[in-house]
Amino acid sequence: MDVVDPLAAIRERFAVDDGVTYLDGNSLGALPRGVPGRMAEVIEREWGALRIRSWEESGWWTAPERIGDRIATLIGAGPGQVVVGDSTSVNVFKAVVAAVRIARSRAPGTVPREEVLVDASTFPTDGYIAESAARMTGTRIRAVAPGAMAAEIGPRTAVALVNHVDYRSGRLHDLPGTTAAAHAAGALVVWDLCHSAGALPVGLDAHAADFAVGCTYKYLNGGPGAPAYLYVRRELQPLFDSPLPGWNSHADPFSMAASYAPADGAVRGRVGTPDILSMLALEAALEVWEGVSIEAVREKSLALTDFFLECVEHHVPPGAVESVTPAAHAERGSQVALRCRGAGEVMRELTARGVVGDYRRPDVLRFGFTPLYTSFADVERAARVLGQVLTTADGRL
Repeated sequence: MDVVDPLAAIRERFAVDDGVTYLDGNSLGALPRGVPGRMAEVIEREWGALRIRSWEESGWWTAPERIGDRIATLIGAGPGQVVVGDSTSVNVFKAVVAAVRIARSRAPGTVPREEVLVDASTFPTDGYIAESAARMTGTRIRAVAPGAMAAEIGPRTAVALVNHVDYRSGRLHDLPGTTAAAHAAGALVVWDLCHSAGALPVGLDAHAADFAVGCTYKYLNGGPGAPAYLYVRRELQPLFDSPLPGWNSHADPFSMAASYAPADGAVRGRVGTPDILSMLALEAALEVWEGVSIEAVREKSLALTDFFLECVEHHVPPGAVESVTPAAHAERGSQVALRCRGAGEVMRELTARGVVGDYRRPDVLRFGFTPLYTSFADVERAARVLGQVLTTADGRL
């Protein structure tokens, strides 16, 4: 399978230790080999020699939009709709508040848009941020199972905040259907793409998504704490009223005007001075995507996860684990989550034996498959070692 894998050669673009099976790219992607050299250049020449001149001469000032356009190609968005900067949490806040404001501005005097629907299984920070946004906008939060989101959106809904892929189970949610249902009800949707961008086609423009946010340190391999991004559909940009109007998003930032006038386009998503070092590390990391199609990545992702489940069935004693990741390809992201007794201890032992995944309390083992550098041999070894860990010398669990 590795011999015929069309993406096998991409593995050489990463600093991957062949002695370790790394299946935690859904938490932190591996280091692309081109990043250290690029960072040395940025630090020594652009910062060390050019200093302040680099804002113009080295393109620092336009980096958020330039890198945003590179990410846009991976999430199915045209240019000028993605800006890089801040954290996912901050971008969730911008998007939810702005979406509420837009929804209300479109239907004044009718049924009040008083609720924000939140994916009931969401990553905790998204829920915390949504609650704060609701307090700020005078709306109320209602938690809804993501599979029921389309049916629950109604005339009182301002916005729905949904994870495209569930971080715990790896379940892929219905972006086209949920977005269409929201639009039919006059509401908007904010999509969290943290566990889907770089792992599968998203199709934001094709499905007329409103807002999307995501981190860049998972399948996009931008490095720990790499800046996040914000997508604002082109048609909504003139209405995008950010709750964080910083000087970087001003129409004339260097005028230092006392009053705020927003810039045009996705630039409105900027706030303060960009975090240049981590942003340019991300830009270098994105070079690994040269010549790679997201469709090929998705095809390999499904093959890897299918093969892992097959190998687990072969190597792991019956009844020792239970998959909580959907079997259907249309409902699966790029990870497999296994429920297991003593999961924390099991993951510690796997890591000690050179198989790195992660653990989510109370009983879930997560294995993330990054098609750009995960091999089929990695997959087989991981399942085999898992079977060994779950079986004692005399064959008892």
